[in-house]
Amino acid sequence: MDIGFIFSGFIVGLLVGLTGVGGGSLMTPILVLFFHIKPALAVGTDLLYASVTKSVGIFAHGKLGNIDWKIVKRLMVGSIPASILTTYYLRQIDVASTGAVDIIKFYLGIALLLTSIAVIFRPYLIEKSKVTLLKTDSAIAIATIILGLILGGLVTLTSVGAGALGVTALLLIYPKIGITKIVGTDIAHAVPLTLVAGIGHASLGTVDYSLLGVLLIGSIPGIYIGSHLSSKVSEQSVRYVLALILIYVGQKLIFH
Repeated sequence: MDIGFIFSGFIVGLLVGLTGVGGGSLMTPILVLFFHIKPALAVGTDLLYASVTKSVGIFAHGKLGNIDWKIVKRLMVGSIPASILTTYYLRQIDVASTGAVDIIKFYLGIALLLTSIAVIFRPYLIEKSKVTLLKTDSAIAIATIILGLILGGLVTLTSVGAGALGVTALLLIYPKIGITKIVGTDIAHAVPLTLVAGIGHASLGTVDYSLLGVLLIGSIPGIYIGSHLSSKVSEQSVRYVLALILIYVGQKLIFH
């Protein structure tokens, strides 16, 4: 059992507890860059890791009534088929080949840079998202399904996007819904998406179950401690540090 993996799980769990962001955004690049885990294996393992850790969030937010299941269903209409199609695409290529590794690293880097932008500008967007961009329910439903499509493909390919990107986009589509309910709804959608994507990767043989177990040993206490510290630590400072880490890691993956 590698203490490095447990420590990494703890740090990522701590950041998730503090900011609500950082699961796939940090775990996958840490596994790829610092532990030299093959990208497809890192993505697959991280997806099942996310489905386990975020399922705890469903119970917490569900009890508080912080989940809008209508939005979750709309997102799933787009994300689940997109995830299955992306898995099919990965099945057609050799995920261990140099070309496939480069593709996954490139899109992982892009996803991290987009996430860093979402993390930095989230408070600004919360402030400005009081304006309704979409006027009809059908337009809102279509936009939500399209968002689901994008997230389904991106999350299955890189394990990144379900958190910060999902929340940011939902804030713009549903400006009248409070941030707490948006976060709860996003977590509720992330669980089935990461589970389906994780099962897809398991069928490809790109999940390391022993690594998954070791990461969870560190992350579960990390999330617990982070959640309790979140009210005592400057959220803005943590957010900027997280964004800087994501920018550094993202460009490193793109221009490796």
